[in-house]
Amino acid sequence: MKILLIEDEEMQRTMLCGFLEKQGYQVLTAANGTEGLSVFNRNAVELVLLDHRMPDMNGDEVLARIKKINPLARAIMITAFGAVDTAVRVMKLGADDFLEKPIDLEKLLGKIKMLEEKILVTNEAGNVNETINIGELPVRLVGDSPAMRNLLSLVFRVAATPWSVLVRGETGTGKELVARLIHLLSPRKDQPFVELNCAAVPENLFESELFGHEKGAFTGAEARRRGKFELAASGSLFLDEIGELQLPMQAKLLRAIQEKNITRLGAEQSIQVEARIIAATNRDLKAMVSQGEFREDLFFRLKVIELEIPPLRERKKDIPALLAFFLKKFDSKITFDQQAMTLLGRYDFPGNVRELEHIIQQVITLSRTPVISAEDLPPQIREFQGREKIGILGERMAAMERRMIIDALEQNNWVQTRAAENLGISERVLRYKMDKNGIKKKG
Repeated sequence: MKILLIEDEEMQRTMLCGFLEKQGYQVLTAANGTEGLSVFNRNAVELVLLDHRMPDMNGDEVLARIKKINPLARAIMITAFGAVDTAVRVMKLGADDFLEKPIDLEKLLGKIKMLEEKILVTNEAGNVNETINIGELPVRLVGDSPAMRNLLSLVFRVAATPWSVLVRGETGTGKELVARLIHLLSPRKDQPFVELNCAAVPENLFESELFGHEKGAFTGAEARRRGKFELAASGSLFLDEIGELQLPMQAKLLRAIQEKNITRLGAEQSIQVEARIIAATNRDLKAMVSQGEFREDLFFRLKVIELEIPPLRERKKDIPALLAFFLKKFDSKITFDQQAMTLLGRYDFPGNVRELEHIIQQVITLSRTPVISAEDLPPQIREFQGREKIGILGERMAAMERRMIIDALEQNNWVQTRAAENLGISERVLRYKMDKNGIKKKG
C-alpha cells in the first residue's frame, strides 16, 4: 500500500515515516497541505495520513480537495487530543477514521490494516462486478452494501481454486447466480456449467440423471444417455437443493467425488470425471448431519469452502439499487414515493430478492399511475408490523412461510407445479410443506 503522510512537524513526520516503512508500506511525505496536494496529484496514493492543523491550510480543506481529485482515496485525520467536534466534522467530510495526538503507533497500525482490508475487498468486488458487466449472466448480483461487497470478494478468491464449494442461503437470495459467477470467474469458464436440481428429479431416476445409462439398462432406456457428471466434463457441476438428496444417493455421490470416476447404469467400464462441484442449499446441513439425515463425510466433502449469501433483510441498503435494476430489466419508468420506499425498507422480505422482483412485476402490472404510493404496494408490505409484534422467531418464520405458500398457490390457481416454480422450490418440497402447514384448497 502506498501512503501519503502530510505532517508539518518534522520530528513527527520522520518518526511516523520510519515506523510505517518498517511495517512494509511505501511512504511519501509532505510538510504542508500545498505540498501534500502536489504529491497526491502525481502519485497513485491509496491512503492519506493528514494532520488537521497546518500553517498554510487546515486539514478540512486539504481533505476536501483530495476527495475532489479522487473520491475513492482513503484518509485518516490526525487531530488534537479531545477535539471531538473536529473529529465529527472530518468524518462528515469523508475521512475514514481519525486519530488523536499523541499518536499511539499500535492503534495507528490497527486502523491502517483495517482500511487495507477494506481496500482489498472493494478491489476484489470491483473485479467481480466488471466480469458481471461483460459476462453473460442472466441476472446481475446487484448491491453495494458491505455484506454484498464481502460476498463478492469471497467469490473472487474462491473462483480461482479447484475446491468444492457449498453455497448457503435462504430461498430467493441468488444461490444459482453465485454458483454461475464462481464458474465464470474460474479457469473453467470456457468449459460447461451443468445444473442439477436434486429436489426436482424423482428418486428412481436420480442415478441415471447423475451418472447416465447405457441402452437397455432399464425399461425405457432406448439409447445411451450421458449423465450430468459427463456433461460437465472439466467444467462445473452445480447441485442445487443438495439437502433434498436421499441418503442412498448421497453415498453414491460421495464415491464419485472421492474417486473422480463414475459408471453409467448398465455399463462395465468406469469414466474419469474432473468436474468441480458447487452445491447449494437453504437447509442447515450440519443440523441434518446430527439428525442422521445427511452424511457427515459428504457434508465435509462439499464444504471445502462455504459461502453464505446474506438475506435481503440484512442488506436493505441495496433495495434502491435492486429497484432500479428490476425497473430497467422490465423497461418500466415508474417511480416510488417516499412513503412507499419507507414501507419497502421496513419490510423483511422473507422471499428475499426473488420476492422483491415479484413485487415489482405486480406493481408494474396493476398500477394506474407512474408514481407508486403506499396504497399500490401488496398487502403484506402495507400491513407488516415488524418483527417485535409477530412473536418468537420460529412462529414468525412459520407464519411467513405459510402465507407465502398460500399466496403462490392462489396466484397460480392452485397449480402446484407453477406455485413451486414461483417459490423457487420443487413440487415435492411444496407438497411436504403444504402437508406440514395443513394447507388445502378450499371447496
